[in-house]
This record gives sequence, structure tokens and C-alpha cells, in this order.
Amino acid sequence: MTDPAAYAEGILAGDRAAIGRAITILESTRPADRETGRRLLRRLAPYGGGAHRIGVSGVPGAGKSTLIDTLGALLLERGHRVAVLAVDPSSERTGGSILGDATRMSRLAGAPGAYLRGSPSSGRLGGLGRATGAAVAVVEAAGYDVVLVETVGVGQSETAVAAVVDTFLLLGLVGAGDDLQGMKMGVLERADLVVINKADGDRQVAAAAAARQLTAALRLLPRGGDRTEPAVLTCSARDGSGVPELADRLAAAYRADRASGELTRRRRDQAVEAMWAHARAELLEDFHAELTMSPVPAELAADVVVGRLAEREAGDRLVETYVRTVRGRPG
Repeated sequence: MTDPAAYAEGILAGDRAAIGRAITILESTRPADRETGRRLLRRLAPYGGGAHRIGVSGVPGAGKSTLIDTLGALLLERGHRVAVLAVDPSSERTGGSILGDATRMSRLAGAPGAYLRGSPSSGRLGGLGRATGAAVAVVEAAGYDVVLVETVGVGQSETAVAAVVDTFLLLGLVGAGDDLQGMKMGVLERADLVVINKADGDRQVAAAAAARQLTAALRLLPRGGDRTEPAVLTCSARDGSGVPELADRLAAAYRADRASGELTRRRRDQAVEAMWAHARAELLEDFHAELTMSPVPAELAADVVVGRLAEREAGDRLVETYVRTVRGRPG
């Protein structure tokens, strides 16, 4: 099936197979698939925008997948339909994703009202895949009213998710000696909620202390516009304690943003940023594709290695080569 109308019909009917095939098309770099994807998104546009989009990021080992599984199961009990878009680290050799996170979401994996999708990051920075934003549009059109986006979580560049979600949830954990360790300013500034996970057993006291420390530290960070510092909560995804309070806080934040107009403003800004982000990604891919066919990169690399050219000058010449190639294209 390659007809966008047929894809759209299946998605609007909630057909899981159609949803999966559509997202695969949107992740594809094949020219024919990309055109199909563009036409599909135009058809789905009137049916999107109705879900609460929640981004989940955090330091490695913080328990993102387990928390999503517990939170998602609770949301299902409350009558929501939940889609999880888990972005996995990609294989450097094949581009394939590990998809390990999905195996830790056992409660959601077989639930009728839930949809799980693992997508490769394809080496992109920021914790998202090339089609994460488009995948959100697909699952919204399919009727899922809560979309949880889990980032790769392997570094400190996990801020890109804030550009595609309504609420950015950042996870931390205790026991690393410094409870602020791994939570860098760039990520904290974008967070709407911070959760200290694994607050169970003999770690409850330490988790409460970490929450107090973070609350005090967050008051010192700059916040743009009228945004206040994020609330800091504790929970245990393993035993479920604190998760209902987290779900309540997420729902309250979403209602408040809708009522104040903040949601509309944020999504308008995100749409413009998504336009620019897509354009940058397309230019970068075209840049690499064009230069792969040229001997110039190898020649410049050899000059850099032996010291005949400085790195910045060589980079400038790469760009000049690309520009000349583009200008010389027919039509």
C-alpha cells in the first residue's frame, strides 16, 4: 500500500498495522517514501493536536522505561488511550535500533488502549529520531490522547524533545553521590517537572533530601518569559508510589496551559522551530550525499592530517565545494 489516502483511512480507524507502516514510511529516506509521507501528513493535519504530549528524559539508569510503563498503565485505568514513542540508540553500522526500552514496558505492550513504537535515533543529537514529530501527528490522528515520547537519554543534549511536547518530564535518581550530577543546566532549564525516581525502600529519605536540594537549586536557574521553576517530585516506578500524584500534576499542568493560552503559543513556536529543524536536517543530509560523490573531502582531510590546512579553512572549503555543486545542478 502506497496510497496516502489508504494509509490515512487506516490510521483514522485505529488500525495498528497502518499506524506502524505509516511511521516506517515517515522514517524512510527514500524519495518516493518521503513524498508519500508529505502527502499523508497533509491528510492527517485536520485530525491532530488533540493529545497531551509528554516528553520523558533523564540520566542513564533513571528508570525512564519503567516509569513510562507504570504511568501509562495508570493512565489507561483512568480512561486514556496512550501511545509511547521510544527513541532508541541506533547501530552505528546498520542504523538499526536496539529497541531494548520496549521490552521493559510489559504492562503497556499488550494493552488494547496502548500503542508502543521504538524508533532509531539514526545518530541524531537531541535524543529524537528523524520522524518523531511526524509520528506524534500519526498517533494523535489515530485517537491516542496521551503521547509519551521517551528520548535516548545517553547524554546531555536531550533538550530537543522539549520542542515537540507540551510537558517535559526530567528524571533523576539518588545514590550517585551528587544528586545534581548528570542534570546539566541546559536540560534543567527546559524541564516542566523533575522527578526523583527509585524513591523506595531505604532510598526514600535520600530521595526526599535530593528533591529538597533540587528545588533550592532550581530557584537559581533562569526561566524564560513567565515560566516558573519546575516542581520536584519523588516516586517509585517499581512499586507505583508517587505515580498517581505525578499523573495528577501532569494533567493539571496541561489543563492550566490550555486555559491560559500557553499551549497554543508553545505549539505555534514549536511548529516554526520544526520547520527550521527539518530544513537544517535536509540540508545536512544533502550536504553529505553530495560530498560523498566528490574527491574533495578526502583531499582536504589529507591536507588537514599533515598540517597543510587548518581545520576551519578545510571546513570552509567543504562548504564552498557544496555550494558550487548545488549551483551547478540542472534546473
